[in-house]
Amino acid sequence: MKPGKSQLYFNRELSWLFFNSRVLEEAKNPAVPFLERVRFLSISASNLDEFYMVRVAGLRTQAVAGMNTPSFDGLTPSRQLEKISRRVKKITSSQASCWKKLQKQLASEKIKVLSFDDLKDEQIVQLEDIYSRTIFPLLSPLAVDPAHPFPFLPNLGFGMALSLSVEGRTDPMFGLVPVPAHVPRFVELSSSSKQKTYVLIEDILTHYAADLFPDFKIMAMGNFRITRDSDIAVDEEAEDLVRHFEFLLKKRRRGRVIRLELNKGIEEDLKEFLIESFECWDEAIEESSQVLGMADLSGLVSSHRPDLQFTPFTARFPERIREFDGNCFAAIAAKDIIVHHPYEEFDVVIQFLQQAARDPDVVAIRQTLYRTSDNSPIVRALIDAAESGKNVTALVELKARFDEALNLRWARDLERAGVQVVYGFVGFKTHAKVSLAIRKEGDKLRMYTHLGTGNYHAQNAKIYTDLALFTADPDIGQDVGKLFNFVTSYSRPRDMKKLVTAPYGLRQKLNDLIDDEIAYAKAGKPATIWAKMNALVDNQIIDKLYQASQAGVQIDLIVRGICCLRPGVEGLSENIRVKSIVGRFLEHSRIVCFGNGDVMPSDTAKVFMSSADWMPRNLDRRIETLVPIHDPTVHNQVLDQIMMANLLDNKNSWDLQPNGKYIRRTVTSPEEVFSAHEYFMKNPSLSGRGNALKSSAPRVLERPQKFRPKLVQG
Repeated sequence: MKPGKSQLYFNRELSWLFFNSRVLEEAKNPAVPFLERVRFLSISASNLDEFYMVRVAGLRTQAVAGMNTPSFDGLTPSRQLEKISRRVKKITSSQASCWKKLQKQLASEKIKVLSFDDLKDEQIVQLEDIYSRTIFPLLSPLAVDPAHPFPFLPNLGFGMALSLSVEGRTDPMFGLVPVPAHVPRFVELSSSSKQKTYVLIEDILTHYAADLFPDFKIMAMGNFRITRDSDIAVDEEAEDLVRHFEFLLKKRRRGRVIRLELNKGIEEDLKEFLIESFECWDEAIEESSQVLGMADLSGLVSSHRPDLQFTPFTARFPERIREFDGNCFAAIAAKDIIVHHPYEEFDVVIQFLQQAARDPDVVAIRQTLYRTSDNSPIVRALIDAAESGKNVTALVELKARFDEALNLRWARDLERAGVQVVYGFVGFKTHAKVSLAIRKEGDKLRMYTHLGTGNYHAQNAKIYTDLALFTADPDIGQDVGKLFNFVTSYSRPRDMKKLVTAPYGLRQKLNDLIDDEIAYAKAGKPATIWAKMNALVDNQIIDKLYQASQAGVQIDLIVRGICCLRPGVEGLSENIRVKSIVGRFLEHSRIVCFGNGDVMPSDTAKVFMSSADWMPRNLDRRIETLVPIHDPTVHNQVLDQIMMANLLDNKNSWDLQPNGKYIRRTVTSPEEVFSAHEYFMKNPSLSGRGNALKSSAPRVLERPQKFRPKLVQG
């Protein structure tokens, strides 16, 4: 009997929720420092907020419109929403119990979150002063009745609702106290470096509610928090894409409420009042006995208690660039360099562009900007280059979700400086991360290229693991030039020599490479695929991997987040293993390696880095890159160090089972514990070391015989 779709694939949305559960598990992990556990709890809540803003909002829109088209795993939008609701209840319940335990543990470390009733007299006096000076002036208590309509509250708006009564009035009346964004969720009382005391803003508002509504009798009070639909539908036919996005960003603020969070035990009349006011009768309504909006717990992670956080880590600067007196162009011209963030500094990327801006021999710079940081040094370098007379082109992707407003601002600043700004494609999103500096050397032009798996975001580069390749390979340079011509003039790149791009070619290239491994397996040769990515969703690629498994290809996948492939199923995917790494750093690099008829790791393996996850949107609707790694030292670093260490990790790894469950990998002997993150923090890379590379430096990690975990059938 042919297996059904639900037996072939895991649902995308449910797979993401299981990923978020793994993030939440780090908040419960006793091996993680206390404040880092609070951070993980906050991240799990923030992740869930975004999931509702985009994914649940999209499914709800489909369900309301009566759409019954199932996803490729066979679930209709309504059925997905039902399953999501059940899973989210488990997650939020787990978050609540986790916070309850963490709060007690933090108190033992003299970080206390107290209710108003627990405060001492001198603390109450101090809080009254803080309230009168810094909180009360910002509050706008609102009475809601026909003469005072319910106000608009922004996405993730938080506040207190009150049921009021006044003499001489019989009809129900309600009050509202929205908490402004500038008011901290956790109000800190004066404390020392050894002790911190906080009070929740909702506890403070509850205490002072009578002062906010002095002419009313307060019958009941309750807290609420809303999440709005923040997805935006881009009209690709819009004549002015910039003005269209400005309109869409304003529209997003007023998106419908998709989720309403309430405190446990809220009075029924208040509950009905909020449901009616936010018009969310059919949306997700959740009640919690703990803190609403746990994303705000990040406010407790103070730099004053480093003893309760991860040991500080200082990233390394590539020593080979120092050997050339800091001259990036000279170092790159000598040999390719790959930089492994966050273990190696993002400053090298900034330095490359700053030198390009200052170097009188650099005549042109091309740059893609998908996401970048506020006060971005990358943008500053591009502005400096344009102001010095260089030809500078920047592709600013307006469709970068939640960064649209920032990107619009950068685009205007760049245009004012004389940069030629391109706003992405109609129909495609530019996700490739590419810089190109064209330098006049003698009577020739030489192209220096930076290609990355991550964004040009200095802050993210401190916590995201990514790869950045610097090369002066003329073939790569010409290919990148064709890519930029494509995004500026719609001239489809042809005759590419090394670089592979989406949406033209990347999918077919992956299929061809997998087919090669299938052919090796059928010929009785070693056949292996190692791949690392953030998400595996594309069912065509999944089917091709199933085909490879059935042919005998040994496949090891490291998929941090969503994985719709079902591994370890007899007759389908018994030769496929999937693991997820969740730990101190966020795994973001995309790498894929093919054995090429030999046992990996080997010098003949085909190794690539990429900006693309294996999802339909990346392969079919985005501008992406797949970059071959040819330089022997860089090849060894990516294959023998980076991929091998990730495969060997048993401290931060979770193995995906055929039934969809993830099981944390456990090691009985402390001597066998291996963390990829710790390994990279302690061991310098290969390609950036230059003459500093010693024979004792780790080049190849040995793969133990008992490498593959046993999968539990079910």
